[in-house]
Amino acid sequence: MTDLASAVWYKSSLSGSGNNCVEVAHVDNQYLVRDSKNPGGAVLSFLSGDWAAFLSRVKTGDFDTRP
Repeated sequence: MTDLASAVWYKSSLSGSGNNCVEVAHVDNQYLVRDSKNPGGAVLSFLSGDWAAFLSRVKTGDFDTRP
């Protein structure tokens, strides 16, 4: 289990001053994701390779929704 106390959380600068987004931290070989509205809530954990694959698909638009 990753020690969350050592995590430094970041959110996109595009989210502005709002608190309606996700935050990401990188600890050891894992990327952690949490809801910025509920920082004490659940945390998702991804290995570095899985996180890289996810970001690659985001960048290519695989998760874009279109009406």
